[in-house]
Amino acid sequence: MSTNCVGTYEQYKERLLKMKPNVYLHGQKIDRSNGKQGAERDLADWIQGGTYVMKQCYDTANDPAYADVCLAESKIPGMEGKIVNRCTHIHGSKEDLLKKQLMTRLICHRVGGCMQRCMGSDALNALFSVTYDCDQACGTEYHSRLLKYIAYCQENDLVCNCAQTDVKGSRNPKYKRAHMQPDPDQFVHVVETNVDGVGIDGKPCKGIIVRGAKICNSNAPYVDEIIVNPTKFMSPDDSDYAVAFALPADWDGIKLMALPGQHHKRKHIDAPWAHIGDVESLTIFDDVFVPYERVFMCGRDNEGVCRYAGYLALMFAHYHRHSYTGCKTAVSEVIASQAALVADVNDIAKESHVRSKLCDIIQTAELVFAAGEASAHHAVEFPSGQWVPDE
Repeated sequence: MSTNCVGTYEQYKERLLKMKPNVYLHGQKIDRSNGKQGAERDLADWIQGGTYVMKQCYDTANDPAYADVCLAESKIPGMEGKIVNRCTHIHGSKEDLLKKQLMTRLICHRVGGCMQRCMGSDALNALFSVTYDCDQACGTEYHSRLLKYIAYCQENDLVCNCAQTDVKGSRNPKYKRAHMQPDPDQFVHVVETNVDGVGIDGKPCKGIIVRGAKICNSNAPYVDEIIVNPTKFMSPDDSDYAVAFALPADWDGIKLMALPGQHHKRKHIDAPWAHIGDVESLTIFDDVFVPYERVFMCGRDNEGVCRYAGYLALMFAHYHRHSYTGCKTAVSEVIASQAALVADVNDIAKESHVRSKLCDIIQTAELVFAAGEASAHHAVEFPSGQWVPDE
């Protein structure tokens, strides 16, 4: 019988409660808890809108009725044959892409919006082929490091996000390249390499120092891991900015400037929508040590790596667009359902203009999903063995 590595919401919640305080909200540095102890200790109110969504991700993965779309058999070395959450899976076939699309649609139906684990999945998948191709061309060792990292995420069913969008600084055309910015910290970059530090396991190791910030970073305060990718193409002169890595969300030097998005609490009639939210973050890397085992791209160590920065940025966007074909379909269906209910309550459900508008929404939703299905059916197998959706 295959080993099941699918985690639970309770395990995820316990990990969050153990994290070090590195979230900044209302001028205070705080942790993820409500500040109470013992049986009353729980997650803070400002974070529960997002963790409610994560709960749906874990609950569907643990429901036998949804096993076909929410679970997958890992092919990662050390994890072969083990059953993992599809949110941590690397797409090994056209069927994997189709089931990812179905899983996204299913969970987005349950939360009426973004399932919030899509970023981590798409970041891992983007890194998979890019690191493989980079290693083949440049003689680097990023792919082998990534395989170990993916196995770690799969075995523990970790929630990851992707930090890609840099703050970017001046938009003046004369500063169009990252290295041209008057303030070098406007794009995340490498400050130093081959530095002594302490690894994820607490043991001494070598690594790099990074500095900068990523903006509009969804979910960062309530994920296990933050995966950092470049935001655009980098020239050889931008070698310090061609960097990708992954770290625990509460790692030393990471500061999360939080912006919670919450719905108003219901006073009389409760509704699931009132429990759903998210938290965006300005994620600051304040001279952060990154162990080499967690570095998946570093242009300063190898100049040839720079040309893979844009490839990685686009590959993440590519996978994320495919995820949208499940997400936006579901959101459109929720909106159409809400509109139909309102029309029915107001006794105008059979009016031609109402039916026409609802049909327009449904038609658009089905076309979007069909585009995702076509993309999966025409997917291409890359040299890494991974399947990439067609454009």
